[in-house]
Amino acid sequence: YIFFKQWFSLKSYFNKKGIQVIGDMPFYVNYHSVDLWNNSGIFKLDESKRSSHVSGVPPDYFSETGQLWGDPVYNWNELKERAYSWWIHRMKYCLNFFDIVRIDHFRAFLAYWEVQAGEKTALNGKWTEGPREDFFNVLLKHFPYLPVIAEDLGVITPDVKEIIQHFNFPGMRILLFAFDENLPENPYAPHNHIKNCVVYTGTHDNNTVKGWFENEATPESKDRVYRYIGHEVSAANIHWEFIKLAMMSVADMVIIPAQDILGLGEEARMNLPATPQGNWKWRLNSEGITASVIYKLGEMTYIYGRA
Repeated sequence: YIFFKQWFSLKSYFNKKGIQVIGDMPFYVNYHSVDLWNNSGIFKLDESKRSSHVSGVPPDYFSETGQLWGDPVYNWNELKERAYSWWIHRMKYCLNFFDIVRIDHFRAFLAYWEVQAGEKTALNGKWTEGPREDFFNVLLKHFPYLPVIAEDLGVITPDVKEIIQHFNFPGMRILLFAFDENLPENPYAPHNHIKNCVVYTGTHDNNTVKGWFENEATPESKDRVYRYIGHEVSAANIHWEFIKLAMMSVADMVIIPAQDILGLGEEARMNLPATPQGNWKWRLNSEGITASVIYKLGEMTYIYGRA
């Protein structure tokens, strides 16, 4: 009660200032949630109401054995029989809290990686078809204007891109992913951005820009950055170059983590995927928000037409 009271007071303050709040909707819910125990029929459970299959993703950028999240997966046939009512209530609930909802793991609406319960890694999973267009056709009958961001990172197949374009949902572009050997055609590179997308320097799952530059970027990646921006740059200033690239993009929306605005290194990383401990501990204080930082960010915001 106290949290909700404080939250809606804060959101009201933001909205009066012309600031919208983006909230993150996880694709799955926890096995121990009230959602599962009050709606057990819409999940893949065995006779003892234990998960028969659990969620995850195959080997990817973050992990050689994939990511075994362990959440129960949906019984989409049952959800369809119920006209997706649980998801409609969930979306309505989230839009009460936030002005825009970022749907995490969006690709799972097309196909999701499910793993037999009891497996130790996500390696032995399989792709299973999701509800696809049918789900969004029903959802949009209830929400003619659906302010969502589609998290379309990871293993993205052409049908996922087609769905996003068909329903005109903005996807995501991550600058930290741009500077590989495929730079000219890389969809994350600024010259390949489209208007209807959200560009990030990095997300909560990535290292900070400075942390990436100091600890993860190969000499070849750094060289591509230098050639792309037209000059060499130090670790102390790399974050401003990435912020500038994001601001210059044709993307309708730009999101910059506070750690990148402050030029912080790997010590300020928010989350390391596939690791259950030590995450989400960084906190923002006012010490680094100096007049020069405010001026520089404000100047870029104005110059690139994002004021």
